[in-house]
Amino acid sequence: MIPGMGGMDPKQMAKMMKQMGIDTSTINAKKVIIELEEKTLEIANPQVVKVSMQGQDTFQVSGTITEVAKISAEDVKMVAEQAGVPEDEAKKALEGAGGDIAQAILNLQNENTE
Repeated sequence: MIPGMGGMDPKQMAKMMKQMGIDTSTINAKKVIIELEEKTLEIANPQVVKVSMQGQDTFQVSGTITEVAKISAEDVKMVAEQAGVPEDEAKKALEGAGGDIAQAILNLQNENTE
């Protein structure tokens, strides 16, 4: 943001930015997904603004963020084997444990002993 511009009318701000070679536009997105190494960030009800300046495009994203652990097929197989359950049940347990393999196995073993 430009210092001292807090009280400026949004239309005036857009005009000034346009004069400086900065173009902004709103993107009508339904969901934004950011894939990280060990998890995925899902942003629901996002407000996305595209800013174009000097040939570069950047995006400003805000909304409701949810972290989702990545669950690999190998993890599902390991949990299924260790807990003695079908793979679909192992996958649900991993999802419930936030991708924590040991916790998923413990949860399944506790369910089977009850």
